[in-house]
Formats: sequence, C-alpha cells, structure tokens
Amino acid sequence: MNAEPARAPSHEPPLRKAALGPQDVIIDKRADGCLLLRSPQKLGRYPAKITERLVHWAKETPDAVLFAQRDKSGQWRKVTYAQALQKARAIGQALLDRNLSAERPIAILSGNDIEHALLGLGALYAGIPYAPISPAYSLVSSDLGRLRSIIELITPGLVFAADGTAFARALETVVPANVGIVVSRNPSARATRFEDLTATPTAAIDAAHDAVGPDTIAKFLFTSGSTGVPKCVINTQRMWCANQVMLRQALAFMAEELPVIVDWAPWHHTAGGNHDVGLALFNGGTFYIDDGKPMPVAIEETVRNLREIAPTWYFNVPKGFEALLPYLRDDAALREKFFSRVKMLWFAGAALAQHVFEEIQALAVQACGERILFSTGFGSTETAPFALARTWPTDNATNMGLPGAGLELKLVPNEGKLEARVRGPNITPGYWRQPDYTANAFDEEGFYKLGDAFKFADPADPKQGLLFDGRIAENFKLATGTWVHVGPMRGQFVDQCAPYVRDAVVAGEGRDDVAVLVFPNIDACRALCPDIAIDAAPDAVVGDARVHAHFAALLEKMARSNTGSSTKICRALLMAEPPSLDKAEMTDKGSINQRAVLGNRAALVEEIYAAAPSPRVIRIKE
Repeated sequence: MNAEPARAPSHEPPLRKAALGPQDVIIDKRADGCLLLRSPQKLGRYPAKITERLVHWAKETPDAVLFAQRDKSGQWRKVTYAQALQKARAIGQALLDRNLSAERPIAILSGNDIEHALLGLGALYAGIPYAPISPAYSLVSSDLGRLRSIIELITPGLVFAADGTAFARALETVVPANVGIVVSRNPSARATRFEDLTATPTAAIDAAHDAVGPDTIAKFLFTSGSTGVPKCVINTQRMWCANQVMLRQALAFMAEELPVIVDWAPWHHTAGGNHDVGLALFNGGTFYIDDGKPMPVAIEETVRNLREIAPTWYFNVPKGFEALLPYLRDDAALREKFFSRVKMLWFAGAALAQHVFEEIQALAVQACGERILFSTGFGSTETAPFALARTWPTDNATNMGLPGAGLELKLVPNEGKLEARVRGPNITPGYWRQPDYTANAFDEEGFYKLGDAFKFADPADPKQGLLFDGRIAENFKLATGTWVHVGPMRGQFVDQCAPYVRDAVVAGEGRDDVAVLVFPNIDACRALCPDIAIDAAPDAVVGDARVHAHFAALLEKMARSNTGSSTKICRALLMAEPPSLDKAEMTDKGSINQRAVLGNRAALVEEIYAAAPSPRVIRIKE
C-alpha cells in the first residue's frame, strides 16, 4: 500500500446533498461576561421511552432488519424489528421474574453483539436499568479493581457475559454468589444460557412497559476515567429520547432515508451505545455490528464489512479513519462502495489530524465526484451524548459546531478561557449513589459543568462555530504565574511529531519551562535506527541516539514558532513503558489521564527537571 495520497482538485466539486439543521445561533450576553448560546430551532416532541420507536417500527416495517452481525461462518445473522420486539417482551418478562430493578440492575461485561442488544432492549421494555461495562475491566485489567468497584457500587442482580470461559476470572472473582449469571456460550454450572433467558409474556410485562416514563432510568454508563475514577452516570429515558430528536433535527436526512450504519464503537461508551445505536433504532434503520477495531490488522474486518455494506452515515474515531486511509487509497472498488451513498462522515473521541481530514475528502471526490460532509460534534456521557454539531463544511477539522435544538450552552470566563456548561432535557440528573460527584457537577443555575473550554472559530461571526480549547482541569501555571493550556499544546505536539508519538503528557507546574513525557510509537521510532534488531526491547529503541536527535530536531522546529514560555516545549523524555489501565493512566478507549501519569511517574518529572538532567532527557538549545 504505497500509493500517493489523494489530492484535492483545483476547483471545488459540489457537496453531496443532505438535509441538515440550520447553521445559526442566538447569543445572550450577560453583564457578568457569561454568554448564553442556543439554537433558534425549537426542540420537537420526543417519546416518553425509546422502546416506543421499537414498537412503531415493528408495526410499520416488521421485516426490516434492525441488527446484523457476522456468525462464525462469515454470514450475516439478522434480527428484524418484529423479532426484536418479540424477544424484548420475552426477555423483559424473564427479567421481571428475577425481581430486577434500579437497586438490582443488569451488568453487561462483554462487548457489542446481538445478545447484548436484545438483553438491552428487554431491560428497556421492562423498565430495568442495565450497565454496559468496558470488557477491558474484565479481560485486560490484572487486578480487576475497576470492575470490582463498579459491581460494589451498582449491586447488580444479574450479570451477563458473552463467553463464560473468556470472562471466567471476572465472573468467579468479582460477581457475588447471590447474583445470577447469564452467558451466551461456555456456561459454568452457576450460569444460565442466554437462550434460556426468556419467558412467556404476561400482562405484567405490558404493565411494566406502560409504567416506563421519561424519568425512568434506562442505563448506567460509566465515564471513561480520563480525569479520574469512572463515575456512574444516570441515563434516563428522557435524556436518550430528547437527544435523538436533537440529532434528528441536526441530521435531518435521517428522517428522509432509513439509515444504514456499519459501526464498531463500543456500547459501554455513550457514543456507540446511545448515539449510534439510537440513530438506527429511532429512525428505523439497520445497524451492522462491526467486529473490527480502529487499529492495524483489526481494521481489516471493518474493511471486509465495508466492501459489502455501503453505509448512509459513517462514524469512526480519528485513529480509525487513519487506519482506513490506505485501504481507501489503494482499493478503487472499496472506495467506490464506501462513498456510494454516504451522506455524512463523522469523527469523535479525539482530534482528527488535518492531513487525514483533507485526504479522506479528496478520496470521496475521486470516488464519486462529490464532496461528503466530514463533520463532528461535542458531548459527554452526561449529555447522552449529543450537545454540539457542525452541520456545514469547513477547512478546520477541529470545529465542533453549535448547540443542538433544546440545549443551552453557557460560556463562563475562567482564567482567560471560556468554560462550557450545558442545560437541557438531555442532561443527566446526576451520578448513581455518588451524591458528592452530583453536587459538584452542576452550577447554581443547574448547568452541568463540562470542564472543557471553547473559543469562537470567528469571534466576529459566531455562526462559524466553536473550537475546542482544552480541559480546564488539566491547565497549570509555570513558576512565572503564566498559564499553560495543556490540551492545545499536547495536540499540537502529537500532530507535529507524527508518526513518532502515540500520545504525550505535559509537565511543568511550578517550574520555569514546559516539558513532555512522551509515549512514543515504537515501530515508527525503530525505523529511525534500522540496524536495531526487530525484536529489540523498546528501551533500546527509545534510548538510541538517532531517535533522540530526531526528537531534538522536532522540538527545535516547534520552539521556533512557539517562543513564549507557556507555549514552548523545552524538554522531553521518551517512555518505553506504555500507559497502564490498572493505574488509571489510560482509559479503555486509549485516552490518557494526564494527572494519573504525572502522579505515577513523578520520578520521571524530577529527572527531567534535575539540575543535571540524565542522558535520557532531550532538551532544546538555550
């Protein structure tokens, strides 16, 4: 795969037509300097519960496919809307028979599959909350610490895992003896098979469904823990339903054409489980469960699926689009299939490199002669997740757009930045059994404090949208009292050091200058010293003089354009040891916890700033 990157044509091709919400905003300026932003669109009516949409589509299009997933033979196993409703009622009855409730909810340990989807629908139909939990907490964690704390917090009455063998350690070690276990395959003596989690529906399940209302808890979702210990976010029916109407008003084409979605995003995250699954269910679409992952080799399963299924809306994280690029570049048939009917490309979860943003768009033009809107938005687990969206083309991949209908965005002056806070029907009422977290999450007017900052893309024209301006909690002051804005600095460093850096942590609080602890891309760095054995330890690579010289040159180049003490990186240290999930240095989706890394690796920070720095420290010339 050595083809040259696609280049945009000299003239601008037409943008593929897709009905979208307005690019507009109303701003109220307060005397205290706060800005209140809202959409001129009124939020439309939304259902009392998400399963109203399941019932609706089961009646209107009973034979349409809701979920599809490849089986072991590679064939698509499918569940129609009528089948999904039938299963939801039968599973819901079985859950009622087990006396489950918000006090004894369902915990789901495994990832995306049809059984997970059907169990979720059964729980929603019966009005019983369920909690999808990161599989990494069971399968990757060495001490099961996060899983144990989650189970202790929510006290489930039932735990589900797809594979009884793969999840045996977690099920045997963490799940209390009085809690039921259900698995799809390889059950232990204690477990029930998923196929047996069914009962003949009675009047009780219909009464339970009738009783589900806007304030009924639909799910417990856990934050990624990128700024601390994961919190248990209450997700109500109102949040999810209102959020889907907000999305439908922003992405109006969803109402015109039944969506086809090919998606891998994990359902224990709000983006995958609420946003993406919701788009299919709410709008009568089909959700193809993609077992690929946004990384080398694993992306090939995604490519296989996209060769067969042309999506109408496509989501991926930046690393996923980056991994997909060479396949789209080199395979004309894949490229033409992928871009044949997609109305919008959507990225989220992290910043997208500008060169990836531009080449994906150039490949779309190459494939179909049209530009495809390549967009993004902003939200959190607490916002269900949609809050902001960009519904217009832009040259800047970092533009997050404007507030959706029904949401109020308050921008509060804070240490030279505008801190974002939100209020609306899609905002969580709080954290389950964590009253201190809930009390600290909202301001005196009931706005949820996101902890993030924004700035206007064009201060003279607010309709041009908002740019992400870092997390307030990560910022710190140098010894001079000058603020260092960590988010933009870290993003710029990683982008300008690509492909040699996977991520970095910014240090320097109370110091004279800024430094970075670097998680290098070992394979890319190895290419700088080709005589090193392919199986050489990472320490040998990151300690090589040629790698240090390359990073020194990169630091010097950046220092020439960032001359201020708060924007110039003066020192770096490359770390061979990757971030640890157990030590909370990274989340299960790969986000770095800045404070945890700095705390766990405080000795490295001292090494960087020692009066006589070690040979491992890379410094710019004074």
